Amino acid sequence: MKATSLPLALGLVLGLGAAAHAATLDDVKAKGFLQCGANTGLPGFAAPDNAGNWTGFDVDYCRAVAAAIFGDPSKVKFTPLSAKERFTALQSGEVDVLIRNTTWTMSRDTSLGLKFAGVNYYDGQGFMVRKDLGVSSALELSGASICVQTGTTTELNLADYFRANKMDYNPVVFEKLDETNSAYDSGRCDALTTDASGLYATRLTMKSPGDHMVLPEIISKEPLGPVVRQGDDQWFNVVKWTHFALLDAEELGVTQANVEEMKTSDNPEIKRLLGVDGTFGQAIGLSNDWVVNIIKGVGNYGEIFERNIGTSSPLEIERGLNALWTDGGIQYGMPVR
Repeated sequence: MKATSLPLALGLVLGLGAAAHAATLDDVKAKGFLQCGANTGLPGFAAPDNAGNWTGFDVDYCRAVAAAIFGDPSKVKFTPLSAKERFTALQSGEVDVLIRNTTWTMSRDTSLGLKFAGVNYYDGQGFMVRKDLGVSSALELSGASICVQTGTTTELNLADYFRANKMDYNPVVFEKLDETNSAYDSGRCDALTTDASGLYATRLTMKSPGDHMVLPEIISKEPLGPVVRQGDDQWFNVVKWTHFALLDAEELGVTQANVEEMKTSDNPEIKRLLGVDGTFGQAIGLSNDWVVNIIKGVGNYGEIFERNIGTSSPLEIERGLNALWTDGGIQYGMPVR
C-alpha cells in the first residue's frame, strides 16, 4: 500500500476532526429539534403536566439551547431519565444534552466520556424528616432508616456523612425518584435525603406538606449543570455559552421584556452580547442574534430562576449562592468579546 504523504495525512486527520467537531449541532439542526434528557419529575426543575407539557428551571435551560439554535424555544423534546439511566442515555446519543440536576464530579468529568458545560445551580445535600420524629439536627439521626435514590452522589455522600460522624443508619434504596419519595411519604423510612432544592420541591408533593421539615445541615457541595459528550467542542461551546449568555444578560439588565429595545444600547458589552457588534454567534455555528433569541424565548437567568424556583414560586428558594457575583452570590457569566 502506498504511503500517504504527511501533509495529506494531516489534512485527512484535520478533516475528520472537523467533521466530528460539529456532529451534534449538525445532527440537531438536521432533525429540527433538540432532544434533552430531563428528570422524571421534580417540581420546579423538570416536570410534565397531565397533558405532557414540561415546565421547570432545567426545562427552561433546554428551551434556551433550542432558542439559541433555532430561534424557537419550543423546538425541544424531553426524555425523562432516572439517575441510573441518565449517563447511558447521553453516552449512547439517545439525548443530545443532559440537563437534569446532575452533580459535577471529577469521576463523571473524566471517566464517563462526558463534559460539564457549567454550573446552573449551586446546591448541597440535606435531610427532610417528619416534625413528629422530634429531631432538629441530622446529627440526631443515628440508627435512622433513610430513603435514598441509588446511582447518585446522594447515596455516596450519605455513607460518608454517617461514617465521618460515627453514626449507624439503615439505607432504604430505590432506583427511581418517585419511588424514593413515595416510600418516605408512606412512612417506610425516618428521613429522606437528596439535594436541598429537591427536598423543598418534594415537600410540596407530600400528603401533608406541613408535617415535614428540612433539617439545617448541608453535608455536601452539589454543583449542578448541563452535561454533553466529550469530543465535540462546538456542541460543548453552544451549551456552555448559552449558560453564560443567560447570566450576562441578567447582569447587564437585558430581560425578556426589553431585549429588542436593548439592541439599540450604547453599552458595548450589550451590543456584543446581542449580536449588534461582532460575529460571536457565527463563531460557534449559530446566528449572530442567538442571545436575542434566547432571551426572547425564556428570559435571563434571574427570570428563569424566579418563575420556577424563586421566592415568588411555590418552592420559595432564595437565590443564595446562585445570586450574581455582583449581588453576593457566585454565579458569573464569562464576557462575550
